[in-house]
Amino acid sequence: MAVRFIESALLPTVWGKFDLHGFEDEESNKEHVVLTMGDVSNGEPVLTRVHSECLTGDALFSMRCDCGSQLQAAMEAIAREGRGALFYLRQEGRGIGLLNKIKAYKLQDAGADTVEANERLGFGADIRDYSMLQSMIEHLGINAVRLMTNNPRKVAAMEKQGVEVVARIALHTTSNPHNEKYLRTKVGKLGHMIEGSE
Repeated sequence: MAVRFIESALLPTVWGKFDLHGFEDEESNKEHVVLTMGDVSNGEPVLTRVHSECLTGDALFSMRCDCGSQLQAAMEAIAREGRGALFYLRQEGRGIGLLNKIKAYKLQDAGADTVEANERLGFGADIRDYSMLQSMIEHLGINAVRLMTNNPRKVAAMEKQGVEVVARIALHTTSNPHNEKYLRTKVGKLGHMIEGSE
């Protein structure tokens, strides 16, 4: 996938100052960003999060998922360490898009789990594509990461791009009555490694 670097700028946040790097996918016209802090190109493994956009969780504070809390935990961890990278990929709803995600929510309201809802809409359980990572990783000069994720597919995706994953760091988030079924489905059907889940 051809992803082109556009520009970088400073991004002050409540956790500290990050560098914001913008990229454009020339095939889909989607725009992706990477937040970095410190020198990520010095050859040392980089504390890294690969995060797919979740407007409802990241910006609207939805309690139906754990996306927003994972994003905030990753940014806080990077800031605490003073060095790291957060790849923010524009692929809402495990790749189905925002409006289809709302349709999936409606099916979940009627009893479907998150995988069943996507499949009833004619999609796979998770159709996210991580091939755009390669251009961004090369631009930033990253060759080894300590990856913050509960999803084994993301470990495989980084390794497929030629990046050594020296450690997987679990992201701990709390469950609530609105996301308990969602978290169980992530573990049972998608293979996520969430400590304390059965």
